[in-house]
Amino acid sequence: MSPAGQPTTRKPRRVRAHWIALAAVLVGLALALTIQGYMRHLAGIGDDSVPSSGQAGSVPQAVSQGGPIVDARGGTVRAVRPPERTLALTFDDGPDPTWTPQILDVLARHHVHATFFVVGAAAIENPGLVQRMVAEGHELGVHTLTHVDLGTAPAWRRQLEIAGAQEAIAGITGRAATLLRPPYSSENDAVTDGTWAAMQTAAQQGYLTVLTTLDGEDWQRPGQSAIERNLTPSNAQGQVLLLHDGGGDRAQTVAALDSLLGTLPGQGYHVTTVGDAVGISSMRAASPAERVSGTAFVWGIQLSDAVITAVSWTLLASGVVTFVRAVLVVGFAARHRRAARRALGAVRGRRRINAPLRHGVVEPVSVIVPAYNEAAGIEAAVRSIAASTHPVEIIVVDDGSTDATADIVASLDLPAVKLIRKQNGGKPSALNEGLRAASHDIVVMVDGDTVFEPDTVRALIEPFADPHVGAVSGNTKVANRGGILGAWQHIEYVVGFNLDRRLFDVAECMPTVPGAIGAFRRDALVRVGGVSDDTLAEDTDLTMALCRDGWRVVYKDDARAWTEAPATLGALWKQRYRWCYGTLQAMWKHRGAVVQGGQAGKLGRRGLGYLLVLQVLLPLFAPVVDVFAVYGLIFLDPIRIAALWLAFLAVQLLMAGYAFRLDREPLRPLWTLPLQQFVYRQLMYLVVIQSVVTALAGVHLRWHRMERYGSLRVPPAPESPA
Repeated sequence: MSPAGQPTTRKPRRVRAHWIALAAVLVGLALALTIQGYMRHLAGIGDDSVPSSGQAGSVPQAVSQGGPIVDARGGTVRAVRPPERTLALTFDDGPDPTWTPQILDVLARHHVHATFFVVGAAAIENPGLVQRMVAEGHELGVHTLTHVDLGTAPAWRRQLEIAGAQEAIAGITGRAATLLRPPYSSENDAVTDGTWAAMQTAAQQGYLTVLTTLDGEDWQRPGQSAIERNLTPSNAQGQVLLLHDGGGDRAQTVAALDSLLGTLPGQGYHVTTVGDAVGISSMRAASPAERVSGTAFVWGIQLSDAVITAVSWTLLASGVVTFVRAVLVVGFAARHRRAARRALGAVRGRRRINAPLRHGVVEPVSVIVPAYNEAAGIEAAVRSIAASTHPVEIIVVDDGSTDATADIVASLDLPAVKLIRKQNGGKPSALNEGLRAASHDIVVMVDGDTVFEPDTVRALIEPFADPHVGAVSGNTKVANRGGILGAWQHIEYVVGFNLDRRLFDVAECMPTVPGAIGAFRRDALVRVGGVSDDTLAEDTDLTMALCRDGWRVVYKDDARAWTEAPATLGALWKQRYRWCYGTLQAMWKHRGAVVQGGQAGKLGRRGLGYLLVLQVLLPLFAPVVDVFAVYGLIFLDPIRIAALWLAFLAVQLLMAGYAFRLDREPLRPLWTLPLQQFVYRQLMYLVVIQSVVTALAGVHLRWHRMERYGSLRVPPAPESPA
């Protein structure tokens, strides 16, 4: 209740503009895909010689036995044919960029005009040819938008097909046509009840239907002579001739037409358009509204074509990138494994002969544990580190916790543990406080929700035998991997993070030593100014700073740390949002590495480039891929689309199986991998989109602390590799 005693009302949650923009983009893409699917895949130019099958009981005798030009406007039916020795020359299925220009050239050479029944989709693809037809005095007719059989199409589609073709003609030429030829129609006696219903619908919109009397059958490509015979009248009766300027190879059509136009006038025949043959003006100037509507329609289709073309190329590029990434990470992981085995063999050999190990490996190390409200897991974390087989100094920095974190650490009464209490200042300040208190040259940083295995510290610091190594990343494992969300994160840690770290190690461009487990040279940390609070991903920022300072950063897969992962989608979103946003901040902060040389250049050109392409650009495009997949299932070959998805999944499974083998993990969780593609993957992509928009908008993102569950236990260490 408010102080005045009035009930308070909850402020409605504001929908952020970028989500509205993303939804608009996806809706627009879905609309473009729907248009493309309709225009390109629900119909198509086919065999015009085969009439629609069906009954003809409702077809009037005036139509079935009348002339080829049918006027059913006004409720009455008239069917006429051209006068004697008059041949109406018609072409279907165009325009075609190859054959229509050749046919127009033949007509111009013989000074003959013809009627072209154009398919709307083809007209939009070749607007220049349609404009040329009109400019050269030819007549246009409607042959539907996508060459659909009007006799079997539902009423809504008949309206759309006829209106769409008319819009295309009006938008391209500024003229409107009144002649219609239904696809798959032929002579009058082949009109079925369905076709007649379509003709009546068209008549209500002011169209005359034009059938045919002599079919050249050029669609069969029977040869030039056969086409000429088919179109040569046997008497003086007027005819409507049918040829095709689209739909296939029309070389024979062009040759036959040239020959016919050279002989028919000499036999007393007049070859002309349908309108001229029956004495009507079949085309009129489109109204201003029709021109605007038609132009918008044409532009809309052309825009959808351009969008889908761009998407298709981008999809191809993303597929290539994904495949190349899979090959790279597996190849580099195998190389990293071989190098690790050689190093392990060398260490074991020195131990067998009691040879001294090089400086930096046998000395004690300082372990810094920054803690803020970590009461649920701090005891397990500290006790696990204290049980290390390598001598350690443990510094727990309580960063102003409001729970019992500090009291729990104090009550452990462990001799190697030093507790520092400070006012809350954030994780970087806690780490820097611990760094100032550290006594040793090597510093290990551990999150307060993480537990170590006994040999973790020893394995983690082994690479410091190389004086060029400034930091080492350990292998973070998900402790609470029960349930499907835990299994998904477990897969991501093993397959995504750890495979990438192996690649980064070999390529000498490690961008992140995770806060859960990382070791550093104290001198290197001091040289870069300690842990910065410039970004929300202080671990990534610090690692990049070390690389730019010339240090090598490596990965030790046998230095395992067990951490709690988010147990709800909301908690996961907050964690990954902070990670991704912080990584973007760090990438921008260290963008100058791209033009540097040495270790910094490797980070800039290899590491930052990899992150930009694989972790920023590719996820940004991922929703488009999903929408396109739905499009493929509906409009393309669903079996082919499913096969491609299964092939992609098979690659993922093979890569995951190899990664699990490297980490010596059981394969059981991989049964959830197919499900991961439908929920978890989309969530991660949306996180990237949100982070990129937030970064571009310059919004300051506050720290998101993850909820602790108290599930930490030290699991038994896996067997050492043979």
